[in-house]
Amino acid sequence: MEVSRQQAAGNDDANEAAERGPRARTKRLMLKTATRLMQAGVTPSVSEVAEAAQVSRATAYRYFPSQAALVQAVVDEGLGPILTWQSTSTDAGRRVAELFDTAMPRIEAFEATFKAALKLSLDQWAQRQAGTLGGEPQFTRGHRVQLLKDAIAPLKGRLPPREFKRLAQALSMMFGVEVLIVLKDIWGLDSRGMRSVAQWAAGALVRAAVAESTVEIDAAPTAALAK
Repeated sequence: MEVSRQQAAGNDDANEAAERGPRARTKRLMLKTATRLMQAGVTPSVSEVAEAAQVSRATAYRYFPSQAALVQAVVDEGLGPILTWQSTSTDAGRRVAELFDTAMPRIEAFEATFKAALKLSLDQWAQRQAGTLGGEPQFTRGHRVQLLKDAIAPLKGRLPPREFKRLAQALSMMFGVEVLIVLKDIWGLDSRGMRSVAQWAAGALVRAAVAESTVEIDAAPTAALAK
């Protein structure tokens, strides 16, 4: 299930080019129907989407062989321009801010879709713990990993690999639909307040990582002399 964001962004285009006429229209209809259901807060099965779209189950499963595949397609559709985000800046802090400026409004616009996808991920976790997931493919969420690594790419040679990875991991807590759940649903912030806090926290994490790295570099010659 897990693919790079460039591959994910290109998959739909490649599939659309390969499937013309009725096949392409049927697939688009299913995606549109699934998106409508997820925007309404439902995490639909393939059969439920087929019924709502008035498509046979056999046809639906040819396009989306599992619920995980269906939800992943809808999520990628919702992410849209986030998947192809790029920056020309060489400053990690600016790049992170640019990513948040691009991503958070889009995530908010498809908030219900991403919450429905999160629900599937949590439901599958519970089923896996109980041993009842069976042969259902696992829904994998991982786009933010590569996005955040790309955002802080200018620090790759400046931070040790372990600290670079730690920064990306820390930033991942400030990025995605989970931020909306914490800051809007729990704290009651509006969109502007939510984005402001997320941006501030992300910037603080980048500055802290850079500052720690600078201190370690400055301390290295002193430690060497003390030996």
